Amino acid sequence: MCDAHELTNLLHTYAERIDAGDLDGVADLFAHGRILRPQGDAVGREGAREMYRQARLYDDGTPRTRHVTTNAIVEVDAGGETAAVRSYFTVFQQTDVLALQPIIAGRYHDTFHRVEGAWCFATRRILVDQLGDLSQHLDPERADLLNRS
Repeated sequence: MCDAHELTNLLHTYAERIDAGDLDGVADLFAHGRILRPQGDAVGREGAREMYRQARLYDDGTPRTRHVTTNAIVEVDAGGETAAVRSYFTVFQQTDVLALQPIIAGRYHDTFHRVEGAWCFATRRILVDQLGDLSQHLDPERADLLNRS
């Protein structure tokens, strides 16, 4: 499989896991990386898991979302050991009290590196461009997830 395809699959694996409510699986994607945030980076698996504790999960174990990732621009360095990917995201949500709608949109600026031959997230910067109704998405007692810079 080509590098660009493998890297795009990582973007989609993130979306699939978060929509399934597999927050441990999401955290595993950052075992060798960090999520860059103004309030302090979430470092490694434990840092990512703590950050995603802010997500509200429903009785079915999911956040009732669909993360759609598009417009991926993949740049792999000449040596094939590091890469950068810029993409757009839109998150849709539907709950018992919220009709299906986009609740947040923005961009991911990701870097990747190889660990034992496999591509892994090195960094993820989440840039929020548009906000909708997040009232059903984040746990109000732990909601510092958003990065508007």
